[in-house]
Amino acid sequence: MILRNSSPSFVINRDRLIRTLEHLGSIGEIPNGGVCRLAYSPEDIAARELVQKWMREAGMTVQIDSAGNIIGRYEGQNPQAPALATGSHLDTVPTGGRYDGALGILAGLEMVRVLGENQVLLNHPLEVIVFTDEEGTMIGSKAMSGSLVNDSGYYRRPDGTEIQSCLRQVGGDWDRIYQAKRSPQALRAFVELHVEQGPILESMAQSVGVVEGIVGQRRYQIIIEGQANHAGTTPMYMRVDALVTAAKIVLAVQEIGNSPGQQVATVGQLNVFPNGVNVIPGRVELSLDIRDLSNRHLDALMEQLRFQLEEIAIATQCKIYLNPGLYNEPALAEPHIQQIIAQVCEDLQLPYTHLPSRAGHDAQELARITDMGMIFVPSAAGVSHAVTEYTTPEDCVNGAQVLLETFFRLDQYFDPPQVS
Repeated sequence: MILRNSSPSFVINRDRLIRTLEHLGSIGEIPNGGVCRLAYSPEDIAARELVQKWMREAGMTVQIDSAGNIIGRYEGQNPQAPALATGSHLDTVPTGGRYDGALGILAGLEMVRVLGENQVLLNHPLEVIVFTDEEGTMIGSKAMSGSLVNDSGYYRRPDGTEIQSCLRQVGGDWDRIYQAKRSPQALRAFVELHVEQGPILESMAQSVGVVEGIVGQRRYQIIIEGQANHAGTTPMYMRVDALVTAAKIVLAVQEIGNSPGQQVATVGQLNVFPNGVNVIPGRVELSLDIRDLSNRHLDALMEQLRFQLEEIAIATQCKIYLNPGLYNEPALAEPHIQQIIAQVCEDLQLPYTHLPSRAGHDAQELARITDMGMIFVPSAAGVSHAVTEYTTPEDCVNGAQVLLETFFRLDQYFDPPQVS
């Protein structure tokens, strides 16, 4: 058995990693080339069973916690040491691709395969975690971090299926779900490899993204009350048009999104009432999604928007209500993990850049209980959550190689080898 003190250099098996990605992608494959593997579906369950089989063949012990998370464990020299963990999710959106989530799991599996084949034990145990329902409620990672909502109805499926029966199908148990919570003493660090799901890396010709953190996300419903009236008989100067007011708000949101900073701001939904061709709109409901790495910056942007909403309300004579909804805190990646990933990229001569993740990930929840980092690889044309999602084999392998080298160095960072 090779001790990790010897700092061996091993190479990810390219062909095997790509084969496993293709094999997994065939589960839930849809006619146009995408993947539909909804959480708790027969396809999701089949993928989970296949990954568990691969984990055991790689020499890992496998358990399923009460939230349905699959935890594959490869023991280290010190079984009592807290684990170094990686992982992601197997579930997809209804018309998803082969790489979102799946790459992170299979790269972790390939990392363990390489260690096992070369008879290498790190000091820390390694865990590869398959989180439950990332694309929906993130119930798996939320249960593991201890941020679960104590209401089974909150996790009910869109078709009305109760979460209790869903969890039973994947080996979980709602009545014991709080037992899935992990402590900082059990997990020393979590590093997730993921496709970027955006265009930055490709546009900058960078092979790897060192993630600075996962943005905080706030959602609001904005309600505008005007006065519905006849579109033909009401003079323009006498109208209290809720849709015209909504248009001004959309432009205000666009202005905030384009102000200095890395924030993004989006109006994605618009409902008009009574929605008649010959009726002045009397009520409009619209959504607001705003994201940034800094809570302080988000607070400032929202204060700016509130001021603009007040001015718009006065100018248009409409009533405007801003109702808060989803509120996710930013999760910053640990500086020492970012530094290690960057150093690995330099040593492997892979061009890289630092960037935030503007999409949510399971790593965002794990940051509540342990040191967190993320590695991005490019998404072709910035496309994800679509059947045309694609990451080249070279980028997949590069990401897996960076992950492997990062774990070697994290193992020594947290437990430096003794020099005699």
